[in-house]
Amino acid sequence: MSISSSLNAGVAGLAANATKLATIADNIANSGTYGYKRADADFESMVLTQSSNSGMYSAGGVRANGLRLIDESGAIVSTSNAMDIAISGRGMLPVIAETSLGASSGNDALLMTRTGSFATDPNGVLKTDTGLVLLGWPANSDGTIPTQSRDSIASLEPVVIASNQTAADPTTKINLGVNLPAEATEFGATVKPLTIEVEYFGNLGTSEKLTVTFTPTIGAAAGDYGNEWTMNIADSASGGASIGSYTLDFSDARTGGGTLTTTGVTHVSGASSAWNATTGTITLQVDGGPIELTLGKPDSANALTQVAGKFSQTGITKDGSPVGNLTSVEIDEGGFIKATYDTGFTRVIYQIPLVDVPNYNGLMALNNQTFAISPDSGAFYLWDAGDGPTGDVVGYAREGSATDMAKELTSLIQTQRAYSSNAKIIQTVDEMLQETTNMKR
Repeated sequence: MSISSSLNAGVAGLAANATKLATIADNIANSGTYGYKRADADFESMVLTQSSNSGMYSAGGVRANGLRLIDESGAIVSTSNAMDIAISGRGMLPVIAETSLGASSGNDALLMTRTGSFATDPNGVLKTDTGLVLLGWPANSDGTIPTQSRDSIASLEPVVIASNQTAADPTTKINLGVNLPAEATEFGATVKPLTIEVEYFGNLGTSEKLTVTFTPTIGAAAGDYGNEWTMNIADSASGGASIGSYTLDFSDARTGGGTLTTTGVTHVSGASSAWNATTGTITLQVDGGPIELTLGKPDSANALTQVAGKFSQTGITKDGSPVGNLTSVEIDEGGFIKATYDTGFTRVIYQIPLVDVPNYNGLMALNNQTFAISPDSGAFYLWDAGDGPTGDVVGYAREGSATDMAKELTSLIQTQRAYSSNAKIIQTVDEMLQETTNMKR
């Protein structure tokens, strides 16, 4: 009977609106939850009478289909914790449950989240208060990230940051900014070698030094300047032995006077390399490995010069630092976690990739704003932040809830009215059935 189908449709409407009310309640309850993704309920009609002109109609009713709108993003909220992480754009952070560490479950153990407040536990593992461990690719000792598989988490590791870790930063480049006094090469001057010491840092953070001695060549006649020096470089790590000897020839032309000539540096002896006039460098073979020493290009006053005045160091610079203690860690927009040491040395220790799937709304929603792969989401792929479809990583930030309170309260009023209307249908059907019953009396 149509009257019975009306009753069933009313009951189905109550159930559907109750489901809608449940999603609204969840959304309002999580309006302050970081990374919360709004829930919604789609209503779908059910049709029982399909033929036209049948003379009667049976109500099919309605059913509610609950879904999670994972592709909707909340606002980015600034924080004061360097390892509070959010994502500006598409992508998710790879995490794993603390209880799954060490399990051999492969890609099934992968969880994803849009944001998290990470801190180190007593073992240095970076995780949230709810036990979500951040995953990343460890960097090589030089800060580079090796090539990794992008469709598997096999190469991802829990990010571990030991608070008492130390690191050495060996010297690989030195710029030798020195002025040699032109008067020292003038005819009649006394040959007097000039010496400087340049500190550098070895592979183990040890302090070593290069002793650089400049010996002038005196002019041959009155009023002449030799404009030539012999440079010898000795390395303390090699017991003070010479590692390179060179002849320096400076120009006395009106243009470019006091700078190296086009053939200004001639290799005389030692294992160190010849001068590269294009880059203005030589390569020193010290005990711990090669160091690029900049002497300057022809006609350039950026390194070695010979002009009148004092023997002075005009700008000796170098990279490297002694052994330093960890002071802080931060994450940049590319997902690189960088450690800073008290010596000023900074290096990359991990890269956090971003996880992307074809259908975000098909992911399986779990507790603590985490999501897992499902048949509806499609397979995942690991991207470098900012590459492909993914956005940037944002440190010192959290993603806020995707709940829109004004919209939810409006939906709450509409759902309440719809529920009341369906209840009215049931009440009306009940009254009609009562009239039918009364016909017997």
